Amino acid sequence: MIWIKSRRRLCAMLGKTTETTNMSVHAWARAELAASLARAAEQGQDPLLSLRALLAEVVELNRQARDVADLAGELEFMADNLDPERDYAFMRP
Repeated sequence: MIWIKSRRRLCAMLGKTTETTNMSVHAWARAELAASLARAAEQGQDPLLSLRALLAEVVELNRQARDVADLAGELEFMADNLDPERDYAFMRP
């Protein structure tokens, strides 16, 4: 397990990764997640349990690097927008 204490160091690591492969950070994250899930499946791990464990580790690393209120707000926004069928009302002038 890798613990990154410095946000600056984390950003530098992500920058190096994306610069060398010419992919966006989101594409990089999707590829890393797919590879991690494939390795977990090879070890016989349950896919949903693997996702929950990865999510817990991602939240913990974020908690160490960010303001708790900022992280909580982002997680609440994500939770509020889980339903792809949800309609949004937009205000028009």
